[in-house]
Amino acid sequence: MWPLGHVAVAYLCYTVATRARFDAPPAQVSVLALVVGSQFPDLVDKPLAWYLGVIPTGRTLAHSLFLIVPLSIALYVLASRYDRSEYGIAFAIGALSHVLVDALPVLWGVEGSANHLLWPAIPVEEYEQGPPTVLGLLRESMGDPYFLSEFVLAAIAFVLWRRHGYPGLEPLYTALERVRPTAG
Repeated sequence: MWPLGHVAVAYLCYTVATRARFDAPPAQVSVLALVVGSQFPDLVDKPLAWYLGVIPTGRTLAHSLFLIVPLSIALYVLASRYDRSEYGIAFAIGALSHVLVDALPVLWGVEGSANHLLWPAIPVEEYEQGPPTVLGLLRESMGDPYFLSEFVLAAIAFVLWRRHGYPGLEPLYTALERVRPTAG
């Protein structure tokens, strides 16, 4: 799945979670933790595999439940110490949705594997020869219904995000205002 799809799935999952727990839409800063969590596995694994060659594929270390679950628990505990437990929950939902969605194609028999979920206990097949190109990945993905479904999920997530008042943008605008030089 591409970054847009991971953010969309994470936002939809988190929206359901916040509605169920608080009967409210996602909060501002929590959405930022969710976005980071939804991209975290790829931000760790892709560079380590494609550029440094220290792990076998772009879906191993940070895509493994052996790392994501303890990391999510640790971040939750840390956030709870500062009365910000929701940030830990948001990160965990983003990261866990990422690794689980990456395993989904196995359910309908598409070429692939869910071995990354239990790496290194279960080995993964090394299939990558250096970093792929974005255009190459796009060409491979174009006819895949799984790839096309990402845009449907993104559209639904965007409509909800808009309806919720674009949570996550306000803290970004505030941070930008602090660092923007003032005239005069």
